[in-house]
Amino acid sequence: MQDHIAAAGTGASASASVGSETQIKPPPQLGLSALLRAAFHDEDLTVHVPGLMERAKRFSDAYAMLDLALILQLRFQKESGLAVLGEALKIQQLFRIASGDEGAIRLLVIKVPGDLMANTPLECILENAGFTLDVLYAGPGLPWPEQLPPHDLVFVAISEADAHRALLAELAARLEGWPRPVLNRPQRIPALSRGEAFEVIRGVPGLRMTATRRIDRAALQRLAADPALQHELMPEIGFPVILRPLGSHAGTDLCRIDTPADIAPYLNGVAAQEFFVANFIDYASADGLFRKYRVVLIEGRAFVCHMGISGHWMVHYPYEEMKADPARRAEEEALMANGNEDFSTRHAAALAGLQQRFGLDYVGFDCAETRDGELLIFEMANALVIHAMDDPTLFPYKAAQMQRAFAAFHDMLRRRAAACP
Repeated sequence: MQDHIAAAGTGASASASVGSETQIKPPPQLGLSALLRAAFHDEDLTVHVPGLMERAKRFSDAYAMLDLALILQLRFQKESGLAVLGEALKIQQLFRIASGDEGAIRLLVIKVPGDLMANTPLECILENAGFTLDVLYAGPGLPWPEQLPPHDLVFVAISEADAHRALLAELAARLEGWPRPVLNRPQRIPALSRGEAFEVIRGVPGLRMTATRRIDRAALQRLAADPALQHELMPEIGFPVILRPLGSHAGTDLCRIDTPADIAPYLNGVAAQEFFVANFIDYASADGLFRKYRVVLIEGRAFVCHMGISGHWMVHYPYEEMKADPARRAEEEALMANGNEDFSTRHAAALAGLQQRFGLDYVGFDCAETRDGELLIFEMANALVIHAMDDPTLFPYKAAQMQRAFAAFHDMLRRRAAACP
């Protein structure tokens, strides 16, 4: 573990018993929200490393190791970060990351060991909310504890991923009949995968999602050699297409492929063995610009968390073009001025269909609007990052919108806890 830390300087039933509060009383912790904010603003995270290393080495402090693991990942040292996280979990699986006052709602969050996309980043939503927040890490090699802390609610934060399916199935069985409310039921999370989400959404009025299929490297190579195989290898999909490796995020190795002849050059630069292939849909607005939204549904209520306007079809936050263009920021401000009620009203049927089909208490998606008024879904996910970290001098209107979303999430927790005496 010390080598990895040094790099930073550079099935039981639902009858699990309740543990004592003293077992999980936390030492000081920086935590995901504070560290993510610091990284977002290009602050030097390494200033925290010496003190964390001292705590980790002298006291086997698992909380210090959690912070070190986060710092490593935020400094693009993923493997080292995961190794340090693994060392922390050898010491304990249960962490109290927020303590509310007496009588505060107690939320038990179930996570899986993994990178920053492996779990819903609830810390950004619940920062300073006053709840007591305990995180239990579950997964291979991590036995279910005989005792759990007292809790009013359970939230399953584990993201959709092939590697998580067995664990989600195990949790679905374990949490069946749980005596406290369970939010984001684990059996509903696998439907968020790109391939399955397309089938789930199919037929919802006002919604559109491109046909998406899995395809392996060998099949792509066959298609490049013989374009006549297109309909056999990519049913419902035709060029131009979008290719991305399975498990990739934030546009990593995402590419538009216009013809079969473009496949070989793409594969020459990408090592992945499995991919998602999808139809490319031109979602440019009438002015030729592309508008992309990040939206979360909280019990079916929609909140637009950010909007990007770009001259290129691949739009990624934090949208340098938005920072440079006051007119585009003004358009985003107008969207959020009334809490995005216009957006929600315009797409009311589509949003209701999404909630009905997926049935998750909290879920997010990236989307656009087609020229004929449909909501075009790019990706469904339960672990999208939403936050209130943008520069208030450039985006003075965004904090209020994010606080609306956070407040709706807090209200959901309070209502669900109160409904189960």
